[in-house]
Amino acid sequence: MTGYGIGQFENEESSVFVEIKSLNSKFLDVSIRNPRQFADKEMEIRNLVAEKLERGKVNVTIDFVSKSKELPIAINEDLFNSYYLRYKSLAEQVGSETADLFKLALQSPNVSSPQAGEENEVGDWGTVRQALLEAIESCNKFRSDEGKTLQQSFVESIGILEEALEQVKLEEPRRRKKIQERIKGNFSEWLEENSFDQNRFEQELIYYLEKLDITEEMVRLYTHLEYFKQNLSDGKSQGKKLGFISQELGREINTIGSKANDAVIQRQVILMKDELEKIKEQALNIL
Repeated sequence: MTGYGIGQFENEESSVFVEIKSLNSKFLDVSIRNPRQFADKEMEIRNLVAEKLERGKVNVTIDFVSKSKELPIAINEDLFNSYYLRYKSLAEQVGSETADLFKLALQSPNVSSPQAGEENEVGDWGTVRQALLEAIESCNKFRSDEGKTLQQSFVESIGILEEALEQVKLEEPRRRKKIQERIKGNFSEWLEENSFDQNRFEQELIYYLEKLDITEEMVRLYTHLEYFKQNLSDGKSQGKKLGFISQELGREINTIGSKANDAVIQRQVILMKDELEKIKEQALNIL
């Protein structure tokens, strides 16, 4: 969800520059720096951003410069004079300095107020809105291009996981045989010296081997990998779903690692864990 976009518009009356920056976030969080004269448009700005960008920590900066020679504010001169004379009188009564009275009177309530015709405001907002939409589209394209790069990265990572899983499958018969031979070797002498039910021993051996069996985990891991690839290219707003699938992938990989008790398979498990961490981190960048 990382993105960047700008929008610009300029004519004889005004100049507009809009900048949008987007960072990763589970939800949509929009921060707006908006000129004061368009403060009432904040909700419309949020709706326009949410319609296209959906998620992410989004910062919107709008710079508007009017080229009109008319003053953007109206000054009530009578009220200013009243404030100034009153402040001056109070200052003389207490023997205070009067150097800052001009600034104080100018900043007093209702002395100055924004001045813009309704028709100009509508026209100005039209230019700002046009630049805003341009910036949103630019940011969205940036994110889309980044998504294509991420998709290729996911494909490569899933390929590595599949290759490691294939290596585990190839090693599994050797591991099972090694476990059987070790158990038989350890108990053969003990069985000769002690009376023991051979059938009961075989049942216990089968139970033990079932506890160490990783066939189901490998099947589920393969299924999760296929489901991940399906969702990677199917529809939109798959980020959360891919995150959930990644958690399931991790669960199966961890179980294989804990059950395997084999150095060769453990190396493949470590490789899969490392690649899965990359997938989880990158999944945060997807809507």
